[in-house]
Amino acid sequence: MVYKNQFRGGSGVNSFATDPAGSKGRIFDEPESNTRSVFQRDRDRIIHSSAFRRLKYKTQVFVYHEGDHYRTRLTHSLEVAQIARTLARSLGVNEDLAEALALAHDLGHPPFGHAGEEALHVSMLPFGGFDHNGHTIRIVTRLEARYANFDGLNLTWETLEGLAKHNGPLISASQNKSELHWSLAEYNLIQDLDWHTHSGMEAQIASLSDDIAYNTHDVDDGLRAGLFTVEDLLGQPLVGPILEEVINLYPGTENGRLIHETTRRMIDLMTADLFEESWSRLKRFNPTSAEDVRSLGVPMVSLSGRMNEKNLELKKFLFEKMYRHPRVNRMTNKAGRVIKDLFQLFMNEPSLLPLNWQSKLVDLNETAHARVVTDYIAGMTDRFALEEHKRQFNLYE
Repeated sequence: MVYKNQFRGGSGVNSFATDPAGSKGRIFDEPESNTRSVFQRDRDRIIHSSAFRRLKYKTQVFVYHEGDHYRTRLTHSLEVAQIARTLARSLGVNEDLAEALALAHDLGHPPFGHAGEEALHVSMLPFGGFDHNGHTIRIVTRLEARYANFDGLNLTWETLEGLAKHNGPLISASQNKSELHWSLAEYNLIQDLDWHTHSGMEAQIASLSDDIAYNTHDVDDGLRAGLFTVEDLLGQPLVGPILEEVINLYPGTENGRLIHETTRRMIDLMTADLFEESWSRLKRFNPTSAEDVRSLGVPMVSLSGRMNEKNLELKKFLFEKMYRHPRVNRMTNKAGRVIKDLFQLFMNEPSLLPLNWQSKLVDLNETAHARVVTDYIAGMTDRFALEEHKRQFNLYE
């Protein structure tokens, strides 16, 4: 097979791209647009959703009030989308679908980043736990209330599949679908997303774009926050050589420019590596359709082995120096207490929920009650969660 030129637009020029004309469609039938493909419409619905707007005040690493220049879930998602669009175009697959998945991949995260997710998961353990991927599916299929004819955003099968399993299969072919996380097993009663296969190229691109953006931009935020220094990074196999190159090229450069020059080179290096490795795999496995990509049993989009090793070293460094830094830990602990306090409060005293959420609890058992409470808390921004905790627990207001 001859793979076509990688810079011919966003619709997908290779046969292994996901073709919008061949989409498996939406749960609810709708007349399609004369001017936009089904994946363009999915992307636009995601951008206009309430959940997407709330990402502005949801933590990436730092809570929203700690500084205006740190990443939030919203700015991170935009940066992931930029990388995903570039990679989708260079590999000749569907740019609109890759962008939609990149923009939506963090919709299911609760407030306070991983600290909030862990606290909500612990609170929910008696009722099935919490999974942010599963919650993303709940948001886009039922919790968004915008359209007169249906709940959710009524996205295409391909977009839902990519959101659910962009990191790979969720169960093996021999496993029962009841072994999925409850939020996904519940959706499986409506629609099967082929949980045992890999996703299409576009979802795999969105997943790796997330990884690239997350690590490089955490280097940026960590340096700006003073959690580690340039000297700390010089020994890192991925960042160190790039830093040295920038320092030699621009001696005496102020710190802000030094950081930006380094992180932009990191992104260039990692995306170039991902492109070469993915192109090599495509040639080796020779998929001729999007279904081939799903059924091959191995991902088609990947970093090279050596780059992956360097990336893992960087993750280890960031975990030790940034995510476990006392300054971050202080807020992490506070965030966990806020989430757990609110969960217990609304479980024990549901009359303190807003009236529209109280109405969802009629005739529910305890597990269903807990899942409604979780839906409410997971939808909060950092700012709203802190203010709500203050309103509910401060005896003098």
